Amino acid sequence: MAKNNDLKFTKMSGNGNDFILMDNFDGQIKLSAKQIEALCSPKFSIGADGLILLEKSSKGHDFFMKFYNNDGKEAEMCGNGGRCIARFAFETGRAKEKMTFLAKDGLHTAEIKKNGDVKLKMINPFDYKKEVKIRLGGSEVKGAFINTGVPHFVIEVKDLAAVKVKHLGKEIRFHTSFAPKGTNVNFIEKTAANVYDIRTYERGVEDETFACGTGATAAGITLYLGGKATSPVSFNTKGGLLKIYFKEENKVITDVHLEGNARIVASGIVGVDAFKF
Repeated sequence: MAKNNDLKFTKMSGNGNDFILMDNFDGQIKLSAKQIEALCSPKFSIGADGLILLEKSSKGHDFFMKFYNNDGKEAEMCGNGGRCIARFAFETGRAKEKMTFLAKDGLHTAEIKKNGDVKLKMINPFDYKKEVKIRLGGSEVKGAFINTGVPHFVIEVKDLAAVKVKHLGKEIRFHTSFAPKGTNVNFIEKTAANVYDIRTYERGVEDETFACGTGATAAGITLYLGGKATSPVSFNTKGGLLKIYFKEENKVITDVHLEGNARIVASGIVGVDAFKF
């Protein structure tokens, strides 16, 4: 924790994916995994899908994004979290409308739109597998796999509303095919040309979330690589619309962008009881 025990925070929502953001440019905030888990616990504390620290970058960029899932474990990247921290950096004067920043997965750029939405450049995806088949009990599940900063498994379905996302997502997330780190799981259903509904089970959160930026990015790119969509691909999440832009150059997917809302919900100071379950 900070030396004076006063932790200022801002609560933000990126398409319903909610985060606790803190300015740690002075490097004084030191939180344990258990403290982060406590802060992210709904009803007992601030509550969030994750916690993000805005820190100095040692390589000349505007800042470094340190992201933790709500289980207290640090993760490589979060697309909606990346858009939220970009808006946070702009609003706090740490960056201008166009910025560059580093996260654990690499370099990103972001742009704040006039309406407050954020367009975030993602890393180039890798480790694409067009068709992965896994056995769950007596049935087989088929989907595409890709890493968009974190690993994602994408499954097309015909009745998205009927999918038991938490139950099925958990089974797939911990399947031996994705060991040892596991995977995020996305279920998608086509509603129009280049428009899909999406629901995501997030690793680390260990539940369905209202939106997942890296998941939508993974879904859009796997659809394109499977010959089923072109850029931009739009995804209806429970928290609003996400748009995925990308290009293909010499058989490499590049210039990947994720665009959607990044809303400031509240700000305040964390009390000592917020660290207790």
